Amino acid sequence: MARAVTTKRKSINTIAAWAVGLLIFFPILWTILTSFKTEGQAISDPPVWFFFDWTLENYAVVQERSNYMKFLWNSVIIAGGSTILGVIIAIPAAWSMAFVPSKRTKDILLWMLSTKMLPAVGVLYPIYLLFIKLGILDSRFGLVIVLMLINLPIIVWMLYTYFREIPGEILEAARMDGASLKEEIIYVLTPMAVPGIASTLLLNVILAWNEAFWTLNLTAANAAPLTAFIASYSSPEGLFYAKLSAASVMAIAPILIMGWFSQKQLVRGLTFGAVK
Repeated sequence: MARAVTTKRKSINTIAAWAVGLLIFFPILWTILTSFKTEGQAISDPPVWFFFDWTLENYAVVQERSNYMKFLWNSVIIAGGSTILGVIIAIPAAWSMAFVPSKRTKDILLWMLSTKMLPAVGVLYPIYLLFIKLGILDSRFGLVIVLMLINLPIIVWMLYTYFREIPGEILEAARMDGASLKEEIIYVLTPMAVPGIASTLLLNVILAWNEAFWTLNLTAANAAPLTAFIASYSSPEGLFYAKLSAASVMAIAPILIMGWFSQKQLVRGLTFGAVK
C-alpha cells in the first residue's frame, strides 16, 4: 500500500513538473511558431497553431535588413567579457569572505545584494554622462564594465556559497606545503570549485545576454547587441509580429544551445553542496 501511494505521488509530481515546464516553455514555443508564419497569420483571430503554410520569409527579411552576425558578435563579447571579468574579481573576494571572514563580512554581503534593489533608471543619467566624458558611449568596453558591475554581487554571492562548502583544512594543508596565496587560489581552491564556477558563469552569461535596459540606453550602432537587434523591429508603424518573432528566435538560439550543452554541468554545480 505504501509503495502504491509512493508511486501515485511520483506520478502526480512528474505530471505537475511537466505541466509547469511546458507552461514556462510555451512563450518560447509560440515565438518559434510565429516566426514561421506570415504577418496575417501571426495576428489572426482565432490564432493559428500548427496547421499553416510554414515559411522562411521572415528569417530572410531579417537577415537582409540587419547585420545579424555583428549583433551576435557584440553579444558574445559583452556577455562573455563581463562574466569573465566579474569572475576574476569575485574569486578573490569570495575567498576572503569564505575563509578569512571578519565581523563585517555578512554586512558587506547584504549591502552588495541590496545594490540589486536599486532601480537602474535611478543611476542612468550619471552613468550616461560619465560615459560621454570618458568617450566610451556606444562601446563594447563600456558595456562590459557596466554589466560586470551590475552582476558582480550575484557572482560574489554564488562563489561565496560554493567556497563555504570546501573544507578549510585543505587550504591550510596547501599553505603548510609552501603554497603562496596565488597558488592556493589558482591550483587548490579553483579546481575544487569548478562545478560552482561553471554554474555561476552560465547564469551570469544568461543575465548579461538578456540585459536590455543598459544595452538599449548606452549603445546606438557600433556596440549594439542582440537585445537592440530585437528592439529594432518595434517601429512607429506598428509591430511586425512574424519578423519580430524571427529576430527573437535568432537572438535566443545561441543561448538556448549553450544552455542545452551546459545543463549537466549546471545541475552538478547547483547540487555541489548537497552532494558534499
